[in-house]
Amino acid sequence: MIIRKGNTGDLTDMKLLFAETITYVCKDDYTNEQLEVWKSGVENEERWQKVMEEQLILVALHGDKTVGFCTLNQGNYIDLLFVHKDYQHRGIAQALYTQIEQEAIQQEESKLSADVSKTAKPFFEKMGFKVNAEQTVTVKGIDLINYKMSKSLIK
Repeated sequence: MIIRKGNTGDLTDMKLLFAETITYVCKDDYTNEQLEVWKSGVENEERWQKVMEEQLILVALHGDKTVGFCTLNQGNYIDLLFVHKDYQHRGIAQALYTQIEQEAIQQEESKLSADVSKTAKPFFEKMGFKVNAEQTVTVKGIDLINYKMSKSLIK
């Protein structure tokens, strides 16, 4: 596996991976209706353009296949972290996260934060994050539960 900085050429693969991961990996934690509105975010071109222009993007590749990606916004907020449905539990999320954390430390950030799905919560807890609050996010009239989580980077 190779991890490299992402670029605009990765956008199509990132969006596909985003939608497929939500559909297949998160299905035990959310209803079909919730999954549909969540993955409809793939259609928000303006949001994806902002991600590409303003965030640090790391992409994990297995051969020439995109198997995961993670983004860091404003140096301290993990906006997106998704791993391909066929590559779960292989250390990809941890490898991406570790590089993102190192980047934040290099930028002298004191903490990392993320809004984390029910599905991703155990992973983030394993990485040392604590739940600050459970929150309800409403997308197109449908409520989804997620968690505001953070981790201190000060040793």
